[in-house]
Amino acid sequence: MRLFHFSDDSKIAAFEPRPVRVPSARAPGREWLNGPLVWAIDADHDFMYLFPRDCPRILLWATPDTPEAERRHWLGEWGAVAYVERHWLERLEAETIQRYEMPAEGFEDLGDAGMWVARGRVIPMERTTILRLDQEFAPRGVELRVVDSLRPLKNLWNTSLHVSGIRLRNARDWG
Repeated sequence: MRLFHFSDDSKIAAFEPRPVRVPSARAPGREWLNGPLVWAIDADHDFMYLFPRDCPRILLWATPDTPEAERRHWLGEWGAVAYVERHWLERLEAETIQRYEMPAEGFEDLGDAGMWVARGRVIPMERTTILRLDQEFAPRGVELRVVDSLRPLKNLWNTSLHVSGIRLRNARDWG
């Protein structure tokens, strides 16, 4: 199991648990997920964080319950799709991010889209600089789709696909 944390900071020697910047509504008994934690993503889902920090995006892939016709309609031949607004494309092409590889020990699986958390300090094992974020998707089997607005995609949550929306508060006309 390989776990990663993505950041624009290239000088992180240790990750200290901290609360999320914008708390989310959590299921009863899971409110602790807004508290001080170190977050990581597994290698199969790392494409979800190949974006500048504040970039709004919608990511989707098939679930075991997704009918083949729906999978083909939304994903085509791709394993997953990442939607981003057109005005973010230049930043995807220009910004650099850091991918920190984390030791798996001390992390617990949230059972949700490859997300893992640790409650204590984590020392990364390795740091890799990633340039040209827009070119990182296809090698992972992910199609990057550039759209004028993410708003027309709101109904994706009514499909049988897994749909993740990240930083949507920064999307144009999301409201």
